[in-house]
Amino acid sequence: MRPKVPTIPSSTVQIPLWQRLLAPLVYLLPWSDAIPFGLGADGVFNQIPLLRLLTIPAVPLIQLDRGVPFGGLLLFFVLFLAVVRNPAVPYFLRFNTLQALLTDIVIVVLSFAFGILLQPIAGGSLLLSTLSSTVVVAVLAILLFALVECWRGREPDLPGISQAVRMQLY
Repeated sequence: MRPKVPTIPSSTVQIPLWQRLLAPLVYLLPWSDAIPFGLGADGVFNQIPLLRLLTIPAVPLIQLDRGVPFGGLLLFFVLFLAVVRNPAVPYFLRFNTLQALLTDIVIVVLSFAFGILLQPIAGGSLLLSTLSSTVVVAVLAILLFALVECWRGREPDLPGISQAVRMQLY
């Protein structure tokens, strides 16, 4: 019978500073896809102009998405193949990258749902404006939560998404 090897709880593992600073950057991908939800005539960015400053970090990703054919999709696959599926990349970066990619998938699906289902039915209504603003605020909350948790050296635990990420990475 083999002796049990003590495992180190993840809370005691010290994440290097460079990983804690680099990991939150991948959450700019879902943020860049959520920004169009708040740009309508009644969008949250027009109602609260100060929030427009929060879109500045996502400008390079938006330019890539608009400037390069399938730029967003290419960036998605590069991050997935070069970071998430690369065992040489530290686990903390792989975890946060995959979590940001799954969050981005949710945002893209919501974008299609808004465009196909809600826009023809409730185009320009208060309901559509409220739902769009809710998406922006929710993604902003995820971004800020992930930023703080990454700086603290902890994995941001998003219900449902984090469990899926852990299943993929283990």
